[in-house]
Amino acid sequence: MKTTIYQLKDMQRKTTAEHLKQVIDQGGLIVFPTETVYGIGANAFDPAAAEKIYRVKGRPKDNPLIVHIDHLHQLKRLTKTISDEAKRLIQAFWPGPLTLVFQKTNEVPKTITGNLDTVAVRFPANAIAQHVIGVVKTPLCAPSANISGKPSSTLFEHVKKDLEGKVDIIIDGGKSTIGLESTVLDLTTSPPTILRPGSVTKAMIEAVLEKPIDDASEVYQIAPRSPGMKYTHYKPQGDIVLLEGPTQKIIDVMNQAALEEGDRCAFICAHEVSEKLIGQNVFDLGSINDPETIASNLFIALRTMDDLNITTIYMHTFSKTHIGSAIMNRLLKAAGYKVVKVA
Repeated sequence: MKTTIYQLKDMQRKTTAEHLKQVIDQGGLIVFPTETVYGIGANAFDPAAAEKIYRVKGRPKDNPLIVHIDHLHQLKRLTKTISDEAKRLIQAFWPGPLTLVFQKTNEVPKTITGNLDTVAVRFPANAIAQHVIGVVKTPLCAPSANISGKPSSTLFEHVKKDLEGKVDIIIDGGKSTIGLESTVLDLTTSPPTILRPGSVTKAMIEAVLEKPIDDASEVYQIAPRSPGMKYTHYKPQGDIVLLEGPTQKIIDVMNQAALEEGDRCAFICAHEVSEKLIGQNVFDLGSINDPETIASNLFIALRTMDDLNITTIYMHTFSKTHIGSAIMNRLLKAAGYKVVKVA
């Protein structure tokens, strides 16, 4: 398959819009940027197109896909009811990095919902994502645009490497601003339940709803209600050693590993740690006091590990406050929930 690459300057051309719509109408796949990560999109009401997503990604078919919309009126085709709680959250966080899980309508194929009676929906804030959904004139089911189980794509270069020749169109939207997937909140439970943490935090949601909510994001799901709840996610080829303890002890362990393992190992860490390391392959995510920057750089660093054929990747834990909860969710999954405590 020949993949067409579009740049930002191409988006306003009538011929581009016509091509985007033609691809979706014919059951094809489009990779487009969002503010969280890149997505690989297909017509949300076309089961055969959704099957292509699963096949291209190597994604298990019981892993639900998130549906992306560009206007609230599209919810009528997707959801049976929109509760008062949902309306308050939509008012507060859409467009943006919050996915809401509703009871689905019969029109939504179970192919995209992991055979569940619920559907996950998001209204992305990214202007290119909104433009694509608008010109194709249908909601798009769109999981992260990467090979299943690997770190998500936040750069065009990552998408191109994984998916060129496997999809019809890839749109180069530069670097994703947030860099971690959206928060997923299940509104079919009482109280609502976080299925995946993101940049919209539990505290932010509780402030809007004015009540406590549950968090099931660290629970292994036999029948997952959200992407990332059952299968291995975010893991590079090398093994991740996730360290927890006093900063100086972490630095000591990493420097000892650098002496013993040389260029076979790498270190992904906050600036306060990286500036004191002696290893060759040190990747600075940003200051510990700037978790948003750390989040935006995390998947880029993890994907770089495969490019360098690193066998062991040393990282450290982060505070779970604010977006730190989402960062740690991804790190724990990438490390197979194994944490090495140092003292």
